[in-house]
Amino acid sequence: MNITKDKYVAIHYTLKDVNGKQLDTSIGAEPLAYIHGNGLLIAGLERELEGKTTGDKFNTTIKPKDAYGERNEKLVVYIPRDRFDSDVPIEPGQKFSVETPAGPMLVSVVEVQDDKIKIDGNHDLAGQTLNFDIEVVEVRNATEQELEQINNAGCGGCGGCGGDCNGGCGDEECGGCGGTGVCQKE
Repeated sequence: MNITKDKYVAIHYTLKDVNGKQLDTSIGAEPLAYIHGNGLLIAGLERELEGKTTGDKFNTTIKPKDAYGERNEKLVVYIPRDRFDSDVPIEPGQKFSVETPAGPMLVSVVEVQDDKIKIDGNHDLAGQTLNFDIEVVEVRNATEQELEQINNAGCGGCGGCGGDCNGGCGDEECGGCGGTGVCQKE
């Protein structure tokens, strides 16, 4: 059975940067499972998986525009320190969700000063070319329950949203982005 829209797909992947440094992998854990054609993976990877079948193994390179988008320096801002809970220690590298006019957005703390905190709304992999080693583990028809979960999630995928839902989402609504671009509705 070939991977097409609304098929249940399970893959093992290893993600590396352009220098060959491993960034993430599913090897040694459960395969990454998703329903194909619903924007749950970054656009470039979903496109590369189209038509593949169980047992296929391949390598692919995904450019930023088809992954997490280019970095957007407008998403790097200083926030007054008094806008944060004073009881919670804040350190560079921490991630948290903030409310924006477009909905919740995952941000990273970049710098902490006495009176302000610098945050970055770009995905950690924004602006990076990604190299994937993929093994298709399973392809089957999605169950009605699985399809219903996708339709009721209200989550239009994250590939390339860069946190503002205006770049690289294939003009779909965007939820929060996680690890490899799997949509993580908050």
